[in-house]
Amino acid sequence: MPLTLAVEIIEPGVRLITLQRPQALNALTTQLLGELADELDAAQADSATRVVVLTGNRKAFAAGADIKEMAERNLVGILDDPRQASWQAITRFSKPLIAAVNGFALGGGCELAMHADIIIAGEDARFGQPEINLGIMPGAGGTQRLLRAVGKSMAMQMVLTGEPIDARQAQRAGLVSEVTQPEFTVERALHLARSIAGKAPLAVRLAKESLLKAMDTDLASGLRFERHAFTVLAGTRDRDEGIQAFQEKRTPTFTGQ
Repeated sequence: MPLTLAVEIIEPGVRLITLQRPQALNALTTQLLGELADELDAAQADSATRVVVLTGNRKAFAAGADIKEMAERNLVGILDDPRQASWQAITRFSKPLIAAVNGFALGGGCELAMHADIIIAGEDARFGQPEINLGIMPGAGGTQRLLRAVGKSMAMQMVLTGEPIDARQAQRAGLVSEVTQPEFTVERALHLARSIAGKAPLAVRLAKESLLKAMDTDLASGLRFERHAFTVLAGTRDRDEGIQAFQEKRTPTFTGQ
């Protein structure tokens, strides 16, 4: 089978992954999710990779699960779904992940975008969880991540009606951080990736982890984790380099130590 992804090393530290099933609006097959999980595992293991940008094409980031594949899966197939391992691998990715979304991000495509830490959307982007129209519901984190991102009322409306929202609505709701002209979506995401890649890697990792703690823990526990992470970073060489570079009015060179 042909590969369903294209991977580019844009420059040291930044990796671009492009979903490539344009004939099916990048519908998420078992193969595609498996290849994406493998690529993120490779990026995780590569110390030179600091940030990953994930995108699709102008028509679709990903228009959901592959319906043909879904129709062939019975209850046993759902219970023993190999895609769950792929979703878990995507969730485990601890480096910054930026989604550059144009066109449709529906169903599993919306769920995939929500696995990213930052979503940059083109003005033509549409986000939705239309599974209810097929007599089912989101099954790859849609109910949990969407509610945390946009709040109860908006999440209920999107999931229970199956109706999508546009990029500006998504930005106002907090699902998307920036909206761009479609031709600049990937460029803007790569600009952010370069900026983040230039920061101290350990500080970035612990800052991301601390922010994510706020989604699934109480305030006191989150504050304890934040303080612990802050203390860990105080003993790093990158912290010393950052302070020295600031005093010397130069760009710091961070090594991840």
